[in-house]
Amino acid sequence: MKNIVVQQADRIKKLPPYLFAAIDKMKQEAIREGKDIINLGVGDPDMPTPAPIIECMKKAVEDPRHHQYPSYDGMLSFRQAVAAWYQRRFGATLDPETEVLSLIGSKEGVGHLPLALINPGDTVLMTSPGYPVYQSGTLFAGGKSVTVPLKKENGFLPDLDAIPVDVAKAAKMFFVNYPNNPTAATANTEFFESLVDFADRNQVIICHDAAYTEIYYDGKRPIGFMEVDGAKEVGIELHSLSKTYNMTGWRIGFAVGNKEVLTALGKIKSNLDSGIFQAVQEAGIAALDLDDSLLDVIRNIYQERRDTLVPGLQKLGFQVDLPAAAFYAWIQTPKGISSSEMTAKLLKKTAIVTTPGNGFGDVGEGYIRMTLTVGSERLEEALDRIERAGICGE
Repeated sequence: MKNIVVQQADRIKKLPPYLFAAIDKMKQEAIREGKDIINLGVGDPDMPTPAPIIECMKKAVEDPRHHQYPSYDGMLSFRQAVAAWYQRRFGATLDPETEVLSLIGSKEGVGHLPLALINPGDTVLMTSPGYPVYQSGTLFAGGKSVTVPLKKENGFLPDLDAIPVDVAKAAKMFFVNYPNNPTAATANTEFFESLVDFADRNQVIICHDAAYTEIYYDGKRPIGFMEVDGAKEVGIELHSLSKTYNMTGWRIGFAVGNKEVLTALGKIKSNLDSGIFQAVQEAGIAALDLDDSLLDVIRNIYQERRDTLVPGLQKLGFQVDLPAAAFYAWIQTPKGISSSEMTAKLLKKTAIVTTPGNGFGDVGEGYIRMTLTVGSERLEEALDRIERAGICGE
């Protein structure tokens, strides 16, 4: 019997290895070697999903009405809960029937959006360093990725005035993400207002990835894009229950904003998926209805971890700012050491898994990312290992 020759599509051949899959492979190899791994590589919350959400899910699973194909747009009751949450949290008014769309996690929305809006050869702007799916989603749609650098001297906000006029006019979409992964930077009202103006002048659709708005420190809530006048006219905002409610495996998120953009995204979804299991949507409603005091408990745990890891790294000579939001530390590598070299060095000498900054784009070279998704004791152990290995930031 002869084996068939499998030829991958050109779009697959052009893809770089998915960053977090490569990190997981490195981690598994170290585990096989018997090392006690401290995984600070992937941003997957380690705390359990809150009990009220789990209890709601248990009851919803037993309801036979949820055992059929769900609607593509999402249950109206879930979309109403999203709209109510946006009104409470951001003061933004949304029509749940036309301005809210359910997603199988915000990653799905990021990946599918270019298929809905981008033709082969169209330009897509995206901040860099940034989430790798912005680029891969654009590639799948045949679009051209143009990165807009995030620099420390600008507070890791893009300099919109530095984007060449011809590039801005050619662009059809712009991926932006605040609080930012991987830099943990936050945006202010002035920036979002300038972004709306930029989009209006250049006829660019904004896609704001807002997965981390509810992970913040010192009581300083980040603002959302939909809070700003005109945002709904020029783009959409993607959100997820994954990080906020420790529901990464549940795969539930949503997009809100411009109804024409959401209609286009919905057409892609209706041809490629069957929506979110309705029992999960019921659990999502329970999550969005939770009192914010429960989230304060989660935020306080992350703040304790932040205040353990970051000052500890600073004492070891590393250049790293105290994050204002999200659960990442964006750390400069010592002079003369690349991002990949630093990641490999930490894994080999300390059994600590980190993420190389260049995996988020060339602009991320010279940095590594660590997460706060392990307990404070393990973070203290990580700092101790780094010190004992003689690794410092200077």
